[in-house]
Formats: sequence, structure tokens, C-alpha cells
Amino acid sequence: MFDVAIIGAGAAGMMCAAVAGQRGLSVVLIDHASRLAEKIRISGGGRCNFTNLGTGPANFLSENPHFCRSALAGYTPQDFLALLREHRIGWHEKHRGQLFCDDSSEDIIGMLRRECERAHVAWRMPCQVRDIGRDGAHWLLATDGAPVRAARLVVATGGMAIPQLGASDFGLKTARQFGLKVIEPRPALVPLTFDAQQWQPFAELSGVALEVHLSTGQGKTRGQFLEDLLFTHRGLSGPAILQISSYWKPGEAIAIDLAPGRDLAAELLAAKSGSRQQLQTVLAGLWPRRLADAWLAQGEGGGLAQARLADVPDRKLRELAARIHAWPLTPTGTAGYKKAEVMRGGVDTRGLDQKSMQARNVPGLYFIGETVDVTGWLGGYNFQWAWASAVACARAL
Repeated sequence: MFDVAIIGAGAAGMMCAAVAGQRGLSVVLIDHASRLAEKIRISGGGRCNFTNLGTGPANFLSENPHFCRSALAGYTPQDFLALLREHRIGWHEKHRGQLFCDDSSEDIIGMLRRECERAHVAWRMPCQVRDIGRDGAHWLLATDGAPVRAARLVVATGGMAIPQLGASDFGLKTARQFGLKVIEPRPALVPLTFDAQQWQPFAELSGVALEVHLSTGQGKTRGQFLEDLLFTHRGLSGPAILQISSYWKPGEAIAIDLAPGRDLAAELLAAKSGSRQQLQTVLAGLWPRRLADAWLAQGEGGGLAQARLADVPDRKLRELAARIHAWPLTPTGTAGYKKAEVMRGGVDTRGLDQKSMQARNVPGLYFIGETVDVTGWLGGYNFQWAWASAVACARAL
């Protein structure tokens, strides 16, 4: 018999268990994996991008966009940094507020484990939860070990991204079992793919990277980012694509500005006078040569691949520049959950209390972390949501 049972010993689950246990509650933490916190372990190339200094509600997507405000305000990146300082874990800022461990993701896992030990958290791992039911006022969990009884139940099982690490739809099934609505889940922070025949001219560019401005959608659902793009054999990846994938909807086009922050038409017209260079050579000074060759060889180049800059009419140069600043592409899909960093969608937050994460119509049932319909941008935001939602829940238990 415990005060709190938490299913899922990832970032959110361990944080919630530690804070709740240190408040004097008896807590049991249950996870089906044989190895602890694999998603933390592989994050950030093994150094864990554990938060972002610029975290705010605008960095998250949700059908209920204001839901995350309370939790994020209650536990900030600075609060998490204070915990790292207490454990003497070194960190550094890498890019645009993204914070990483100086040494290894294992530092974060070890810190959370020590915090749980300090809170006298009981562990059941590896342990499968076979069934969840009620026994009067208590929750009764049937497991492949001894049954667990608890006054409150927290679901922190994450989303469906990276199933090879054990990710599943357990949390979504649990929500539906007890009458909560679920926003349709889909892969997010994921590479985009294209029809093989359509992409064939660009498949040979695999490995080419450059900074672009990328956009998709309209109005409140519009996403736009200035980040690096990476060509792959099957389509596009890199930070720009991972970011925009959370906004992209099947059938929609994405617009790529291949020369962000420049007035390419003005530059080409200014360089035209007396130039003996081929247009291909001029663009190779702007992009990697392989991209300039491949892009001009396609319809986007307007048949100008072999043209001398001086011989191209001004109107054609303006049209070319316009295409470069807004290259439309329509992906056929994504690389799926195996390549996705997170899941978009999840437990509908309109059925949860924003201050406690408790289900409004099921007293004693809580959902935190990625299981909930709150999806952060690339760059540490999803970990900050894990910490913040976990702490908000733990303080309310």
C-alpha cells in the first residue's frame, strides 16, 4: 500500500517520484524496462539537452495552448539548474539557449536516481502493469509481480516515439479506459520523406546541409524557423525539418527560403553587369556546389543551368530569386515513430487540471510529461515540460 504509484520511470516519472517522496509521501515507481531512462541516455548525442533557457508557453504546441503556462511558471529552467548545482553537475549552453551536460546524460539519470533514493522511493523494475482497476477509494495495479495498491496514480509513460526503446501507447490506453479524450497522436520532431521518384534528383545530395528559413501552415497554426536543413536519401532532416514537422500536416506544402536574410534578386542584378560567370557558378558561391548543380538542373532552375549570368534577362533573374526564397515542396509523409524524437498529441488537456495534472472527472488519476498533449520545440523544451509537469503534479499530490 502506497500513497502514490507512478507508472513510468523516465524524466517526468522520476522527477515526480522524487519531489512527492521528499514531501513525505510513500511512493512506488514502476517501469517495464530493464534499463533506466533510455530516452534521457540517448538525448543530445549522449549529453542530454536537459532544458532551454528561453522556455515559455510559445515554445509548445497543444490543442489547448494555455494549459502549460501554470506548470512552466511554477518550475523554470533556473530551478532545474539549481538542482544540477546541488549535485555538482557541469553544463554548458550550446546553441540558442540549449543546455547540455558537460560530461554525459548519465549525470542526469544518476541525479534523478539519487533524488529518488533520498525520498525513499520504492522501485518495481522491470515490472509490467497488466491491469489498472479501483478497489474502493484506492487504485489496484495488477503487475507481473506483487499487486500494488495506492491512493493516487500518476501516469508518466511517455509517448510512442522510439518504440525500439520500449515506447508504447500505454498512457493513451489508460486515459481512454477512464473516459478521458485523446488528441490523435502522430510523430513529431521527425524527418520528412518524399515520393522516391520525386526525390530521386535530390537523393544524391545526402549529407548536404545549409541554413534555411522554413515555414508551413497558416494563421495560428503557422510554424516558421531559421535553422539548418539536411538532405537525406529519402527526404529532408536537420533541426529546421524536425522543428517544422510538428506543424506540418499531411498534404500541405512547406516553403523553404534557401537564401534567408538576403535580397537575392538585387544581388544577382548587381552582379550581372559585365559578368562572364555562369549562373551555376554564382549560386555555388551561395550554396554547396552539389546543391547548386542539382537545383538548377531541375524545373526550379528555369532552364538556366548553363546560362551566363550576363545573358539572363532581369525578369528571369527575379523569378529565379523568388523561387529560391520560396521553394515549395510537399512531403508524402514522415520517417515515423522510429525516427521521431517525441509524439505530438496525447491526453486532451481540457480534461486535466492545469495546476495539478489531475483528471477532472477521475479523482486521484494524474497524467504528466509526454503522455499529455503538450509538445515542445526541438532544443530542450520537452525535458523542461517533463520537469515542470512532474513538479506541479508532485506538489499537488
